[in-house]
Amino acid sequence: MFAVSSIRELARRCGVSVATVSRVFNTPEVVSQQTRQLVLGMAAEIGYLPNESARTLATKKSNMVGLVWDTDHRRPGWRHPFLQDILVALKGALSAHGLHLLMLAPDPGAGPGDPRRFLRAVQRHNVDGVVIIDNGSRDPAVLALADAEVPCVALDLRFTGPTCTYITSDNAGGGRLAAAHLIERGHRHIATITGPAGNWPAAQRLAGFREALTEAGIPLADGDVVTGDFYLDSGHAAMTRLLERDPRPTAVFAAGDEMAVGAIKAIREAGLRVPDDVAVIGFDDIEVAALVPPGLTTVTQDKTGFGTAAAESLMAMLAGTATPPEPTTLPTTLILRGST
Repeated sequence: MFAVSSIRELARRCGVSVATVSRVFNTPEVVSQQTRQLVLGMAAEIGYLPNESARTLATKKSNMVGLVWDTDHRRPGWRHPFLQDILVALKGALSAHGLHLLMLAPDPGAGPGDPRRFLRAVQRHNVDGVVIIDNGSRDPAVLALADAEVPCVALDLRFTGPTCTYITSDNAGGGRLAAAHLIERGHRHIATITGPAGNWPAAQRLAGFREALTEAGIPLADGDVVTGDFYLDSGHAAMTRLLERDPRPTAVFAAGDEMAVGAIKAIREAGLRVPDDVAVIGFDDIEVAALVPPGLTTVTQDKTGFGTAAAESLMAMLAGTATPPEPTTLPTTLILRGST
């Protein structure tokens, strides 16, 4: 961080007051173009950067966006590859608008059951907006942000309020794509490994999958629907259960790629082949999907689109729109590989 004297040095070299230099960086519209060019040119020449803390005090804006990442404490949510991809896309999109991303922990002064623990963290750090990635738990501390007067954008969580909107994928459409592809390949006994109960995207994927099977006149028995948690181990355990059915399914739709990879592992351990004995299709198109043999057919989500849409929605609210932007639903597409 530059010392206070650096702004004085910049002002001295430009022959203007310190207040004028401050206005150039904080309220440039009140300074003449000639003065702005002089100050900015000299700043670049001597390597001056404005003090962000001082700028925050002057503009009442921090250029910080808080990230509330409420993954289930029982699962290593930070390591999930799809969420990591979303985080990278989000950070890049916000950076393009000059915004910094700050990961928010619950306020240390609030107890674990305090419904204000995230709101207090938002207020403590004076962030301009909030992005929410939730595990579907409907945590009251997350829901409390909907009533706060801070712009909020939720990812894959139906989140509404006076300054809130959300970004999601066409999860139901993706479920239909998966089912339609397996039906087209001639499968008639198709099972599914779903996401956790209460998770909105998982429910949408299952609904679209069921719909396509129903339209094709293909039954989905209760025993052919097994719940997972989006992680590899749950996919392995669910597939092991499905292989015990008589007759066993000839194809499986896993609502997440990690679960699909776990399912492939279980199929191989049973001495069976993918896709000859059991075809497998996933959802997300994480990096490993193209690497696991024989290559995982999957429904892909627009991870870059998540970041771009979130940043644009935040920018619109920060610009003072009367109402928050409409929720954004991103398209899903089918990626064909060897597992089907």
